[in-house]
Amino acid sequence: MKRSKIVGLGHYVPTNIVTNDDLAQRMNTSDEWIQERTGIKERRYIVPGKDTGATMGAAAARMALENANLSADEIDFIILGTLSPDMDFPGTGVLVQRELGLDKKGIGALDIRNQCSGFVYGLSIADQFIRTGMYKNILLIGTEIHSTGLEYNDRGRHISVIFGDGAGAAVISATDEQDKGILTTHLHADGSFAEELAVAAPSSTQSPRLTPEMLEDGSVYPVMNGQLVFKNAVRRFPEVIREALKATDYQPEDIDLLIPHQANLRISEAVRRFMGLPEEKVYNNIMRYGNTTAASIPIAMSEAWQEGKIKEGDLICLAAFGSGFTWASALIRW
Repeated sequence: MKRSKIVGLGHYVPTNIVTNDDLAQRMNTSDEWIQERTGIKERRYIVPGKDTGATMGAAAARMALENANLSADEIDFIILGTLSPDMDFPGTGVLVQRELGLDKKGIGALDIRNQCSGFVYGLSIADQFIRTGMYKNILLIGTEIHSTGLEYNDRGRHISVIFGDGAGAAVISATDEQDKGILTTHLHADGSFAEELAVAAPSSTQSPRLTPEMLEDGSVYPVMNGQLVFKNAVRRFPEVIREALKATDYQPEDIDLLIPHQANLRISEAVRRFMGLPEEKVYNNIMRYGNTTAASIPIAMSEAWQEGKIKEGDLICLAAFGSGFTWASALIRW
């Protein structure tokens, strides 16, 4: 049976840098308040008229393809994770396909909605397709635009300061190397917490789907039970990491680099302590980009690889937790 291997990584972040001080001009907050609670110093927002979810995803994909020494024509399938599609429908996957000039080739494009866990969910899907021999080269993308859907006032400040825009991508290919590639993936969800981190409107359950009242009462903006999310995240992250280690007979000390979803620096630090890992074995870049949900892990992976922190033979662990609640992990031998 074939195995799947990440052969190229890429990312794109908008040029528009928004600092904590910039946000403090729009709502009652401060750099100290934001850094103390989240670890975030700045984030990127799209440049209107230039950046879309599709263009950012395509830019990240081009970098990943170049690093994989592959052309776009060699891609057999596209998987795209986002909670912020460019349109209600169709999905952003076909828009990226078109951006890459693959629309006439007719390859499939699958959009998934697993929010912060989207990239690891997508990695698991790609792994199964390749292991069964259905595809040889798969393009996996996470792309998000949060800045246009946040509430920049005191009511929404506890959420608005957290999120940013960007995209990351990976090329996953078939390999005959039995000691390399994706070793195991683990996916979970608990829908009993669905409303604790969510955007309620527009909704297909209501007619009309969008009303002035929804704009006024804030239904169109994200809501988050921060304490509950934190409590569950610091429980589920170590749990799903240990699940991946147990499945492959590894111990926490065998991990060369843990790349968690960049939800909150305080969560990442708590997980690191629970797992008994030194600081140099956990990669964080939320300080620069904020939480980019489905894009956060591939952006972090791409940067870590560029910085030489992911090397041949390393054992890499990915872990995510987010809205749904969903959580997931993957263990990779580079």
